[in-house]
Amino acid sequence: METLVDSNVILDVCTKDPTWLDWSSASIAECAEQGALVVNPIIYAEVSVGFQKIEELEDALRADLFRRDPLPWEAAFLAGKAFFRYRKNAGVRLTPLPDFYIGAHAAVRGMTLLTRDASRYKTYFPKLALIAPPQVR
Repeated sequence: METLVDSNVILDVCTKDPTWLDWSSASIAECAEQGALVVNPIIYAEVSVGFQKIEELEDALRADLFRRDPLPWEAAFLAGKAFFRYRKNAGVRLTPLPDFYIGAHAAVRGMTLLTRDASRYKTYFPKLALIAPPQVR
C-alpha cells in the first residue's frame, strides 16, 4: 500500500498539535508499516511554512521515511476538473487548487490519502481511498 500523507497530518506531528498529535502520529506509523509514505512538491511546500531552514524540513521529511513523488500530468487535469466543479457549485475560495491537486495525485496513482480533511476529498474524488479521523469521515 502507498499512502500520500497530507500536509495537515505531517504538520500535526511537527508542531506537536495538542488536538491531533496522537491520531496523526499513530496513523503515520500504521501506514508506514503497511507500505510507502509519499509526499509530493505541493505537500512539501505546505509543510515548509513550519520551518526556517530547508535542513530542518529535510529532517522532518526524512527521505528514508517519506518517498518524494513528482506530480503526474494526469493529476493536473483531474485537479482542474474537480476545482471547476467546486467553483461551479458556488464554492468560495476557502479551498485552494493545491488541495485538489493532492487528491487528484492520490486518485490517479491509486494511493490512499491520509488526511484530516476528508469531506472535500470524498465529494470531489469519491473513489479515493481515505484514512481520516472517524469524526471527519
